Amino acid sequence: MSAALEKFCGSVFWNDSYLARPDADLPECFQQTVLVWIPLGFFWILAPWQLLPMCKSRAKKSSVTKLYIIKQVLAALLVLTAVAGLALAFVDAEQGAVPAVQYTNPSLYIATWMMVLLVQDARRSCLRRDSGVLFCFWTLSLLCGILPFQSLVRRALQEPVSDLPQFILFFISYGLQLLLFLVSGFSDIAPETKEIGKKNPQATASFLSSITFEWYTSMVFKGYRKPLEIEDVWELKDKDKTKALYTAFEKNMKTAMQKARAELEKRKRKKRRQEGDPDHGNSMSKAQSQDILVLEEKQPKKKKKKKGDNEDSGLPKDYPRGWLMKTLGKTFQQNLLLAVAFKVVHDALVFVSPQLLKLLIAFVSDEDAFAWQGYLYAILLFLTAVIQSLCLQQHFSLCFQLGINVRASLIAAIYKKSLTMSGATRKESTVGETVNLMSADAQRFMDLANFIHQLWSSPLQIILSIVFLWGELGPSVLAGIAALLLLLPINAFLVAKAKTIQESNMKNKDARMKIMTEILNGIKILKLFAWEPSFEKRVNEIRARELKNLANFGYLQSVSIFAFTCAPFLVSLASFAVYVLVDENNILDAQKAFTAISLFNVLRFPMATLPMVISALVQVNVSTVRLERYLSGEDLDTSAIHHNPIAGSAVRFSEATFAWEQDGNAAIRDVTLDITPGSLVAVVGAVGSGKSSLVSAMLGEMENIKGHINIQGSLAYVPQQAWIQNATLKDNIIFGSEVDEARYQQVLKACALLPDLELLPAGDQTEIGEKGINLSGGQKQRVSLARAVYSDADIYVLDDPLSAVDAHVGKYLFEHVLGPKGLLQKKTRILVTHSISFLPQVDNIVVLTAGAVSEHGSYSTLLANKGAFSQFLNLYGNQEEDVSEENTAAVALAGDEEEADEAVDPCMEERTEDMVTMTLKREASIHQRKLSRSLSKRSTSSQKKAQEEPPKKLKGQQLIEKEAVETGRVKFSMYLRYLRAVGSCFTFWIVMGYVGQYVAYVGSNLWLSDWTDDSVRYQNQSYPTQLRDLRIGVFGALGLSQAVFLLFATMLCARGAMRASRVMHQQLLSNILRAPMSFFDTTPVGRIINRFAKDIFTVDETIPMSFRSWISCFMAIISTLIVICLATPFFAVVIIPLSIFYYFVLRFYVSTSRQLRRLDSVTRSPIYSHFGETVSGLSVIRAYGHQERFLKQNEITMDINQKSVYSWIISNRWLAIRLEFVGSLVVFFSALLAVIAKGTLEGGIVGLSVSSALSVTQTLNWLVRTSSELETNIVAVERVHEYATVKNEAPWVTKKRPPRGWPSRGEIQFIDYKVRYRPELDLVLQGITCNIGSTEKVGVVGRTGAGKSSLTNCLFRLLEAAGGKIIIDDVDIATIGLHDLRNNLTIIPQDPVLFTGTLRMNLDPFDQYSDEEVWKALELAHLKTYVQGLPERLLHHVSEAGENLSVGQRQLVCLARALLRKAKILILDEATAAVDLETDHLIQTTIRSAFADCTVLTIAHRLHTIMDSNRVMVLQAGQIVEFDSPTELLMKQGIFSAMAKDAGITAAETTAL
Repeated sequence: MSAALEKFCGSVFWNDSYLARPDADLPECFQQTVLVWIPLGFFWILAPWQLLPMCKSRAKKSSVTKLYIIKQVLAALLVLTAVAGLALAFVDAEQGAVPAVQYTNPSLYIATWMMVLLVQDARRSCLRRDSGVLFCFWTLSLLCGILPFQSLVRRALQEPVSDLPQFILFFISYGLQLLLFLVSGFSDIAPETKEIGKKNPQATASFLSSITFEWYTSMVFKGYRKPLEIEDVWELKDKDKTKALYTAFEKNMKTAMQKARAELEKRKRKKRRQEGDPDHGNSMSKAQSQDILVLEEKQPKKKKKKKGDNEDSGLPKDYPRGWLMKTLGKTFQQNLLLAVAFKVVHDALVFVSPQLLKLLIAFVSDEDAFAWQGYLYAILLFLTAVIQSLCLQQHFSLCFQLGINVRASLIAAIYKKSLTMSGATRKESTVGETVNLMSADAQRFMDLANFIHQLWSSPLQIILSIVFLWGELGPSVLAGIAALLLLLPINAFLVAKAKTIQESNMKNKDARMKIMTEILNGIKILKLFAWEPSFEKRVNEIRARELKNLANFGYLQSVSIFAFTCAPFLVSLASFAVYVLVDENNILDAQKAFTAISLFNVLRFPMATLPMVISALVQVNVSTVRLERYLSGEDLDTSAIHHNPIAGSAVRFSEATFAWEQDGNAAIRDVTLDITPGSLVAVVGAVGSGKSSLVSAMLGEMENIKGHINIQGSLAYVPQQAWIQNATLKDNIIFGSEVDEARYQQVLKACALLPDLELLPAGDQTEIGEKGINLSGGQKQRVSLARAVYSDADIYVLDDPLSAVDAHVGKYLFEHVLGPKGLLQKKTRILVTHSISFLPQVDNIVVLTAGAVSEHGSYSTLLANKGAFSQFLNLYGNQEEDVSEENTAAVALAGDEEEADEAVDPCMEERTEDMVTMTLKREASIHQRKLSRSLSKRSTSSQKKAQEEPPKKLKGQQLIEKEAVETGRVKFSMYLRYLRAVGSCFTFWIVMGYVGQYVAYVGSNLWLSDWTDDSVRYQNQSYPTQLRDLRIGVFGALGLSQAVFLLFATMLCARGAMRASRVMHQQLLSNILRAPMSFFDTTPVGRIINRFAKDIFTVDETIPMSFRSWISCFMAIISTLIVICLATPFFAVVIIPLSIFYYFVLRFYVSTSRQLRRLDSVTRSPIYSHFGETVSGLSVIRAYGHQERFLKQNEITMDINQKSVYSWIISNRWLAIRLEFVGSLVVFFSALLAVIAKGTLEGGIVGLSVSSALSVTQTLNWLVRTSSELETNIVAVERVHEYATVKNEAPWVTKKRPPRGWPSRGEIQFIDYKVRYRPELDLVLQGITCNIGSTEKVGVVGRTGAGKSSLTNCLFRLLEAAGGKIIIDDVDIATIGLHDLRNNLTIIPQDPVLFTGTLRMNLDPFDQYSDEEVWKALELAHLKTYVQGLPERLLHHVSEAGENLSVGQRQLVCLARALLRKAKILILDEATAAVDLETDHLIQTTIRSAFADCTVLTIAHRLHTIMDSNRVMVLQAGQIVEFDSPTELLMKQGIFSAMAKDAGITAAETTAL
């Protein structure tokens, strides 16, 4: 071979002597052949593929850019140099024989440069115009060219140049290649693709920019300058969008699913054969296709199982399995293969570094080695590190992309499935479970995909490490490995233990959150009764248990960290000790020791990740089963709904029999009906007679058993429970149709929505919360109706839309929308109804009994028939009359329709300030509507202003919380605040512990390096045994002390963290309980709860961990740098620029990354909430036929989230590449300086410094991660602090205490009393002056918003005076402590609020009273018999909000509370919710007898109750307008008598009372 080559180039091809000298060089022939052919071979293998776009696409090429012209010119010049070279060869040939190489090389080059020209032209038809192949070729060519380059230069310096033209040509050619290399580093963007480049620079980035993620830099800068918004994040590439991913996934899923179904069939047949099913042949003949068989088979089994036993114990239903993983693998195979390729290269290079380290140490220890070898090793170390990091980052980038793409495909699949799922399948999983499939299960796939390649790479790395280690230390490696394996079970045990602690702590956390939610929902009651201390004590008890667990968990964690830290050191100790002890001749030298240490370091990563990946795999298996079962469920079968045109019929049922499940009982049987177009048909029947089922059958939601339904035209559907989307009110009504403003206004008017729009803060642009939270039931129903009316369909299916609205509103809707004169008079309307009043006006009535039509016809015919219908009338008729009477009596049923009534209320202006009182009236629903209320309160008070700028105003209020905190850097004071909570003494010792650990770490390393130098000192003599034992002993002691210091620090850390948690929670809790009522009115409960849940959790668990990992990363880096500086002091000079670069990269990255994390979590919740919404509104979406639109909406929501996650992934890779580059430079300089200072250094210290440098890269990465994590988490401290410093109400107890037994008389004086809800609002009470005598009974009346409830709030000082004062028994109530005041007044509140706990606790939380007194109170409250009947009597457990007592009983419990207190002054805030008359009567009589000698203020909503008071106070607009006895007032013809007339009370009645 070499002989032929020598003939070919006419000189020596290879001779070892060339290298064995200080100025080594390569033979010329080798340079001319091998070094030329390597790059060219690479190019010619790969270049032809680059021409494919030219042949394949007929796409027109993008235009010529400057960059392109430069490239082509340079390439053309290269062609010219090659031609010149060939010409020279011919010229030389005339002087004498020329070796063949002089001809072949220029010819090869001519062909190559021509090819380059072609490739560069071909790339014009691609979006990314730079060719990766060309870039790699230039790099290779330049690297190989360096050797001839330096040879020629050296030769030229030694002697005059022999062949000048060749010499010059080489340098020209090399220069041109260098220029081309530099030019191809820039992105070449054609003007046409500029727009694409703006949306996503990645698409047009050059190869260099892609592998270093340079294209992402502009985003990082932007994120540093201002917090990123979702608009700033770049779009995804088309192939990464959900639509493209899902299309591919679905295609593969279909084929895989078919195979799986076929296998399922086989399994079924086999099973049947085994069971010897007699029905076997029969069922086969019945089955027309496999699918039908599948359906038939599936149901009966499920049925039997359900009757028999539980879901788990019975065999779950069989389903097609094993297809999901195959589908995913097939869909993403390209990604997987590429990732494997990168990982293989990386894994190979991981093992090159230790070998290079070994060579480097040998070089330093060897006196006679040539300097160039050292430089070569240093450069190779650097190159390996750089290539390794490039490969790893590409690999991770691919893996994380795979992760988000898998998640996206799965979510899209689940979403699509949910839209087509049949009713039976839908019943198998609740909405919550389905959302879980989407959030938890898809997330698990994502987490696994990130590390899926560790499954093969970890074992590979472990095996390779062991092989190399065996080569170094022989069998003694096994000792080290054994130590590693021993640690695994210990860790497993600790993890299991920690898990049980965590589980018990979850229970405590739930209990604490439950009681917190109750406290916040019933905060008003707590304040009125001054019960805060009792509840604070309860919360603190739970919290104490929780903290005890937390501390234990912290201790366990520190033991586990201790074990983990011991690991690398134990391993090296075991291996080295065994190695030295086994054989006298085994001497530990630097090469062995440090190569082994760096190999052990390589081992740690795979050994740590493998168990993680395996457990992730196990979890994914569970998820796979769940997803496969869900995605392979059957779809809705709508074959029974026909759409054939039949003249004169809009809907025709032909012997239709439908059931909810395939072989369940039929819900509607043999219905044959014909509904003519344009008619109004009412469907009536008793409860459970199948009215809603009839509707569902028309919508195709039920399983067809026989017969069919024919529907002509489009449908609109109004369900019984209105389904409202989380969008603006207008979007809810328009529902994806075109906007037609005139029709829209008409619809609003007809559906009585105009008055409601006035109440909403931003009119029809108000955002409706999830499930329509900020609308009342009636409003929701009307919006749902408006949606149907607006959709302008042909057939309207209305499932009892009038049940949720008030009678008078119902009448209005019927007249204007549904009835013969309504908007829909020309349409076909099918109306399911309970309301009888409308029946005379309908064209046709269908009466259902038990799922069959018993009779149908017009109202008059049916009445005459005296059938089921007339019975129905008798049953419902009476009830309706009662209802209408009661409605007028109780001004309004204070139910859903409150808003509508108030819209009609004349005194609009007075209503506005008192929105809060209304809110407080319905404590039960308070927390749901709180947000919207506080909004409307703010905006209605100045309605004009609101109309001018509704969107802005609204936005400010809805995003209050986000605006307040989540941007920018966290202030340093927050860290200090946390450390102060930990305690300064703790903090100091924790830091000292960590310092001790790292001092011991550095010490043990230096000792090791000294130990290894013994091999040089005792080179030719025997090694003294005692020295050997000393070496092992000290090494062991140092290692152990390192672990002990760490244990000390982490234990202290656990204590300190617990202390901080206790302090911060205590501050937050006590402050929230002392916050004034106005704070709770303006802050949604959810927001406060969040502080107690999420933020306290972060303070408890996440922050301590972040702090720990941050401090150990920081220390590790510092100690490494110290070690390197000890070895080569000059390294200190290099540290400075590197650390500056590092700091800047860190600062830039952290701000971008933090914001991207936020965007991810902000954009993720809409995916799940949109899905939850879709599932709950399925029938509506299907009825309107809007599946496509919702699919699209889901894709858009997904893509928004995908792009922020993708951006975050890239930002991590961007950072990692830059930091790993810093790491590579650290390695390079530590090696380089070691080479330079060769004579003065021992092998041991070099080994130490370079092996430390090799491990620093990962630590650098971790430091950034932990810093950004710590910064993200410390926000929780800020948020907790924000609520721990809310302004408090007046102190609970002041120095001035009221006299004992105060108030003894119970006289109340108001002196010019004024009050407002919040400083920026108007007065609610405008200067009230009156005297209420001792034991006087006073009724307070007034229309809504007159200030009645404000009066009680003032007496209890829930509102502080804005002027004037209240004096009770000669004490000004503003001068005493709140608890002194509130403990001595009694109130029976409107809403009976009870708390979880015992009945006794609800009556007497402080245990102040004896059991006899409690029983006495119960007896007076008419509850004694009931409580005696309970098994636990006074200790009877009251469930949340008192659910297990009836409303009446709850009201009586509140009465018992008041009786137990027996204060001199009683305020009775009469219940608005109509308590049943019996309870009402009981309460009234009890109050009259028991509180005869007390002053009683009754705030009345029904005038009947106060007709017997001594005096009545009539309030209007916050002023007293009338104050006299009821009889006088009735005579006076004032406001009171007008109200009495409305309530149907005449003067005559009062005397009766």
